[in-house]
Amino acid sequence: MVETIGGEPADGAAEVLDRPLPDGVRRRVVQIVSESFGGLTLGELPVQLRQYARFTPNRRAKFAGNAMASALETDAVFRQRIGEKLRETQPELAGALDSGSPPPAADPLDVAAAAYVLRPAGWVKLVTAAGEEAQRADAERADEESRAELERLRAELTAARAQTRTETERLRAEVDSSRKEAESLHRKLRSALSDVKRGEAALRKIRVEMDSVRAEGQAQLSAADSEARRLRARLGEAEAALEAARRAAREGRSVEDMRVRLLLDTVLDAAQGLRRELALPPVSVRPAETVDAVEPGRMTPKDIAARALSENDPAILDQLLALPQAHLVVDGYNVTKTGYPQMPLEKQRLRLLGQLSQLAAQTGAEVTCVFDGAELAAPVLLAPPRGVRVLFSKPDVTADELIRQLVRAEPPGRPVIVASTDREVADGVARAGARPVASIMLLKRLSRA
Repeated sequence: MVETIGGEPADGAAEVLDRPLPDGVRRRVVQIVSESFGGLTLGELPVQLRQYARFTPNRRAKFAGNAMASALETDAVFRQRIGEKLRETQPELAGALDSGSPPPAADPLDVAAAAYVLRPAGWVKLVTAAGEEAQRADAERADEESRAELERLRAELTAARAQTRTETERLRAEVDSSRKEAESLHRKLRSALSDVKRGEAALRKIRVEMDSVRAEGQAQLSAADSEARRLRARLGEAEAALEAARRAAREGRSVEDMRVRLLLDTVLDAAQGLRRELALPPVSVRPAETVDAVEPGRMTPKDIAARALSENDPAILDQLLALPQAHLVVDGYNVTKTGYPQMPLEKQRLRLLGQLSQLAAQTGAEVTCVFDGAELAAPVLLAPPRGVRVLFSKPDVTADELIRQLVRAEPPGRPVIVASTDREVADGVARAGARPVASIMLLKRLSRA
């Protein structure tokens, strides 16, 4: 659509601006469009500008400046409508631009902005000239500001130089005073260092004396602590003995009475067992029958030797467990590591205790299984099986020592069998009166069960 002014084609319609619109001119153009924006209906506005119709002129210029400049450049009808509004608000300026003689007193930026909107003949020159004039004005203003800033800086430099000279003289005086004060302080420091050295020597002497006194006091304290511990131990032993005596008095018997009674039960059971085994007739033995000789039909010593059991025959263990009041003490880990060492310790214990429970049920013997407590990473939560006493040695006591304590606790004469392959354990319990058997013999007997 060809732009017209008063219904006639404009002479400047074919002119094209070959450079960007100067910033000052562009701001004035956006201001003209923003002020004329409110006089148009919503249908007269380009589609992209309708959303800004209710904005105030200042907000419209701030948020829609680019959109209004673009619409003014590309939409000739919109530019013509803005031009009509400009003619209504500034008829003198519009008439002067149409006649080709803009008013000389007018602001060049206002003239260029109006020429850009109205597009009279020669508008490109007016816009270009306004931009150059604005640049010249900006350059002159910047030059004046630079000269004023230069003068200000020169004045500040002169004042700074004068202040620097004054400050330098003051600092020199302070340096001289500081030097004299430093020399005085050095003399005082040397004197103080000498006093410090003497004090350090006296302090070292006092520390040596204090260390000697502290060591002597520590030795006396240690001796007092040792004596106190010894007295506490004796007091604990006395209290334990007193409590044991009181408990024995209350129960009407002592530990020795229990041991004697257990031994008596053992002898009585053994006597009854012998009576049953021998099946003795009520008639007493004749003296002639005590003479050693071989009678017809009886076994000779060679026959008895031929029927002797081997050392690892589990039948020996059966015979021992058949004795009255027999007590079987098992070295737990010695047996499990002999029979099934590849299993974890927990499964070794469970397997052995289950087999010992069956053995106790079959034989009726008392069974105690001892494990080394040093093998444990944590306390064991274990429900002992029926008929088996399970013991773990304390951290400072080995399982071997616990087994020997168990054997020594039994009364002399009671049949005690200890199952262990450890030679030291076997020798120790044998000296205490117990009967050692090899772990392999117990394993054979358990596997048979």
